[in-house]
Amino acid sequence: MTAFWENTFVETAARYSVAVLCLVVFLAIFEIVTSYKNWEEIKKGNFSVAMATGGKIFGIANIFRFSIAHNDTILESITWGAFGFLLLLSGYFIFEFLTPTYKIDEEIAKDNRAVGFISMIISIGLSFVIGSSIG
Repeated sequence: MTAFWENTFVETAARYSVAVLCLVVFLAIFEIVTSYKNWEEIKKGNFSVAMATGGKIFGIANIFRFSIAHNDTILESITWGAFGFLLLLSGYFIFEFLTPTYKIDEEIAKDNRAVGFISMIISIGLSFVIGSSIG
């Protein structure tokens, strides 16, 4: 049975499955903290929400890419991936805090594409910073 779990294909499928599951859970958490409903807005064609959500998806996946590359076990990858997600989530709140003249969520919900684009770039950029420091 040990040979089965050490098979590269099985390990890749396991890490992939865990990363996808974590992505779904972390996106659900983002859905809770935003004032708009991501998938409803995307269905309506709100491109700003699509960009912001796409940035979050890329950011989470990129953090897991670094986490998988730098950790030997799936549990370590999950732990570092979750920690990276918490840092990414804190970046979201910092972005909101640093723009006191308007609410980021409200602007994205109104399809302000400039804000949606900046939100996407912040998620992507922070994911590289977070990922590069994952141990």
